[in-house]
Amino acid sequence: MPVPSFDKFMLPLLNALSDDKEHTLQELYVTLSNELNLTEEDMKELLPSGKQKVFHSRIGWARTYLKKAELLHTVRKATFTITEAGKELLSKQPTKIDKNLLKNYEPFILWMNKSNTKSEELSVDLTEDIIETPTEQIERAHQTIESDLIDELLTTIKECSPQFFEQLVVDLMLAMGYGGPTPDAGKVTQYSNDGGIDGIINEDALGLDKIYLQAKRYSEGSVGRSEVQAFSGALDMTNAIKGVFITTSRFSSGAIEFANQISKNIILINGEKLAKLMIDYDLGVNTKQTYKIKQIDSDYFTDN
Repeated sequence: MPVPSFDKFMLPLLNALSDDKEHTLQELYVTLSNELNLTEEDMKELLPSGKQKVFHSRIGWARTYLKKAELLHTVRKATFTITEAGKELLSKQPTKIDKNLLKNYEPFILWMNKSNTKSEELSVDLTEDIIETPTEQIERAHQTIESDLIDELLTTIKECSPQFFEQLVVDLMLAMGYGGPTPDAGKVTQYSNDGGIDGIINEDALGLDKIYLQAKRYSEGSVGRSEVQAFSGALDMTNAIKGVFITTSRFSSGAIEFANQISKNIILINGEKLAKLMIDYDLGVNTKQTYKIKQIDSDYFTDN
């Protein structure tokens, strides 16, 4: 089963604290995973950034909402206990704790109003059902922006000349850290007589180890098996074993199968992967705006 939305953790979390004892975050992870019958696979699911587990993120925000309603209390770092207000709520045997219930608690309303004032777009709307945590909303928005940028990049590249695309491919390899320290670490081959090789990357100062590049700027269709075979043949002519085939479109299943079967190391990069690499390595793009999301530095608050 998928990890429940963070509001679904609120009641189980408060129930876990109902014995009026102090509980650590690690203890609560175990209790809540058992309570909600989550599997090891469920708990390994990561947010789109790949930097935090969905399970941990949603419990964290459930804890934040309960804390803002003053239903639980942080005793010390990552250790919690229920408050009198929390015990009173549980005595009423609620079937769930959600935003409609939390609206009955003035501290929660004050916090949400403050959040709305500071960042109306990113705060959780009290008139809507809670689905995602604020962190997930930000990451989803970032994914949407990046997806649009990928489409825009590919559209722009397809409008450029084949010669420009070949230079772009060389520039990308260099931006990724391939190539030696010399100015001629990467070059585009002579366009009229390239022998099926569009670019060459020298991995060392003497050019003893080389990566050969093929660049196909397609507006439609896919790169087929025969084209990858031809690139492999071009590598044979230079006694090369390393090649990168980059296209603005995609590769057919036959092309992918061929590249996986041969002894040479030919890497296939389709259009979406190409654009993603350009974004990751700041090639042809620049940063429009930066948002910093900060958290407590636990090391700073540790007594020596």
